[in-house]
Amino acid sequence: MGKGGALSESVVKKILLSYAYVGIWIFLSFTVIVYNKFILDKKMYNWPFPISLTMIHMAFCSSLAFIIIRVFKLVEPVSMSRDLYVSSVLPIGALYAFSLWLSNSAYIFLSVSFIQMLKALMPVAVYSIGVLFKKEAFKSDTLFNMLSISFGVAVAAYGEAQFNGWGVFLQLGAVAFEATRLVMIQILLTSKGISLNPITSLYYVAPCCFVFLLVPWVFVEYPILRESSSFRFDFWVFGTNSLCAFALNLAVFLLVGKTSALTMNVAGVVKDWLLIAFSWSVIKDTVTPINLVGYGLAFLGVAYYNHSKLQALKAKESQKKSAAADEEAGRLLEVKNAGDGTAK
Repeated sequence: MGKGGALSESVVKKILLSYAYVGIWIFLSFTVIVYNKFILDKKMYNWPFPISLTMIHMAFCSSLAFIIIRVFKLVEPVSMSRDLYVSSVLPIGALYAFSLWLSNSAYIFLSVSFIQMLKALMPVAVYSIGVLFKKEAFKSDTLFNMLSISFGVAVAAYGEAQFNGWGVFLQLGAVAFEATRLVMIQILLTSKGISLNPITSLYYVAPCCFVFLLVPWVFVEYPILRESSSFRFDFWVFGTNSLCAFALNLAVFLLVGKTSALTMNVAGVVKDWLLIAFSWSVIKDTVTPINLVGYGLAFLGVAYYNHSKLQALKAKESQKKSAAADEEAGRLLEVKNAGDGTAK
């Protein structure tokens, strides 16, 4: 086969692998969301203890990460001082703990479809907190874009047949904590040149999450669980659920590492629509036309935001290449001038 044929095969293979990474991430994300809903919902498995469920996930993930890093030594741990751990990892762990707690709690009160619609506010929260911490530049057109997303979500909320104010408050709180965590990662870790893959991230962050969740668990859920004589820990249900949560962390790294964060955002939109369809057709949640119109408006706003970010990244990359070319041209000119001077 000729050179052109080999190149064609390489491109096709790359495209197929990208689709495979997207498919794996969508499947695992879909599975974890539906599985958590199944466990926490009072009409299904009926185990409404979101703090306990999150702690089980963190204990499982941190144990598995410890075994991979310290026992089998398959992944090198990141060099980290105690001061850096306390100043950076602990606050990120606390934010992650509260984000997961509130997000899982929302499944008790809201439908899967409506939760996905509320999650469309994530770019709004990330941008707002980024501006607050001066990591994002304030722009009037971006503000208008954020308002359009918020308006779409508000319309979806207005059309929600099973609206629950407490559930909405919990989910919005989860979005706020998660957005703050993402900005803090950029400020506290990325700016210091520290990059954590999913294994090292779970190794350092998951134990923090567990400890931070332990305090509210002792006062909120432990007394109820202690008095409940009917509960028996189901190793199959909670073990497979935790394994899915661990695998999802690996899939996120695989997808972003092998493709891009933008690909993950686009895949997230596909996943959201699939979850809405699943919630309506299988779980039999009510999805109203106003829900769909509102989420459609929010979706268009998120799509435009992703497009703007992509254009900004392309422009930045183009500037870097142009600056590098100018620098190289200047260097060549200096060499030529030096040569002309020697010749004289």
